[in-house]
Order: sequence, then C-alpha cells, then structure tokens
Amino acid sequence: MSLSKNNEHVFEVIELCLLAGKIMLQSGAETYRVEDTMTRIAEALGIPNSHSYVTPTGIVFSTDDTNPAKLIRISERSTDLYKVTLVNGVSRKVSNGELTRQEAFEKLMEIEKANYTFPIYQQVLAAAIASACFMIMFLGQWHDFFPAFITGGVGFLSLIFLQRVVQIRFFSEFLASLIIGVISMLFVKIGIGEQLDKIIIGSVMPLVPGLLITNAVRDLMAGHLVSGLSKGAEAFLTAFAIGAGVAVVFATMS
Repeated sequence: MSLSKNNEHVFEVIELCLLAGKIMLQSGAETYRVEDTMTRIAEALGIPNSHSYVTPTGIVFSTDDTNPAKLIRISERSTDLYKVTLVNGVSRKVSNGELTRQEAFEKLMEIEKANYTFPIYQQVLAAAIASACFMIMFLGQWHDFFPAFITGGVGFLSLIFLQRVVQIRFFSEFLASLIIGVISMLFVKIGIGEQLDKIIIGSVMPLVPGLLITNAVRDLMAGHLVSGLSKGAEAFLTAFAIGAGVAVVFATMS
C-alpha cells in the first residue's frame, strides 16, 4: 500500500471511529465505553495504536503516525440506549471481520439519521404511569394514584415543551418541577389528593437524572475523572433545579 493510500485509509478509519463515538456519546453512553469501542474499531481496521480522549462535550482521536489528531464537539446529548446497542453491534461485526470499513460507515450513518424515540404521547403516558407507581412505592395511598398520574404526565409534557423553548436545560427542569408542585398543591387543596409530599415525590421521579448519575459513578470508577465529575455536576444541577422548583411552590402557596 502506497503512502498516500495508507494516509487515506487511516483518515477514513479515524472518521469511522469518530462517528461511532459521536453517536454513542450523544445517546448517553459512558465515556469508557465510547473510548473502548473506538479503539476496538481502529484496531480491527489496522490501526493498533490509537488514542482517544472523550469528555461529555467533545472527542479527540489520534494515531501514532503523522496524521494530525481530530476533534469533534458534542453539543446535544440525550438518552437512546438502543442506538448505543446498535453501534456496539457494528463494532463487534467490524472486529469479527463481518463488515468492511465502508459498510460499517454506511450502517453508522443510518443509525445516526434514524429516530428510534417513542412518540411524545407514549413518553407522557409512561411518565404518568411511572409517577403514580413511584407514589405507591414511596408508601403513598391509592387515593392519590390519579392525582400523581395526572401531575406526573403534565409535568413531563411540560419538560418536553420547555426544552424546545428554553435553551438552558436548568430553567426548563426548574419550571417543570414548579408546574408539578403547583398542580399537586391544587389537587390537595380541592380535596382530590391527600398526601402532598408523596404526590410530588412520585411526579418528579421521571425528571430525576438516574442514567446521568449512574454514568458519572461508572466513569469515576473507571478512572475518567473529568467526565465523571462533569456528569456528576450536571446531575447535581438537575437535582437542584427540581428541588428549587418545588421549594418555590411551598414558599409561595403553603
């Protein structure tokens, strides 16, 4: 293989690895999993000594040869573990020799463009059911099942709408929890609900950053201190926003 063709091959492998890492990081994968997947793909395609540095907002990838390192920025992150699973599947097939570089790139492009999220009405319904069930799990009464169901659904719907309107995530979560607090308070005041604390606790559970907290701990345990601390800080801000929204309702309406 000539020098120009070799450089072209390395460049295309880097692009493939960065695309895989980008999809995984945007879909909520842990930092160490992203780095491991990129390294395995590169090694399977003839680049055994690759280096990657992943943070929640960017990926740097390089090789040991003269090709420069490449950086991509991650500006939007969500939770889509199905995409993470699909990218891992592509990585395994590349490692086993079942996919060529071009075939893997085409599959990753399809995964990136696809939208596997459930319709909004299904998300809201699931959040409403989860809120009511969480309320029961926290020793609430069945009399409050319906208020928690409605409050949780409306709160999650508000979060989806506010995230499209408000660019800062902290404020959308704060306003969504404030709405949950107001609706819960109204249910109790008109006599439909009884245990205000249980209704609020169950209703805010769909907003709690459970996956973010889990990934932060797993990254810290894997030695990725920057990613672990940054994800932990993001989870703390989300928890603070939820608590602040509920606190404002108690301070103004109680």
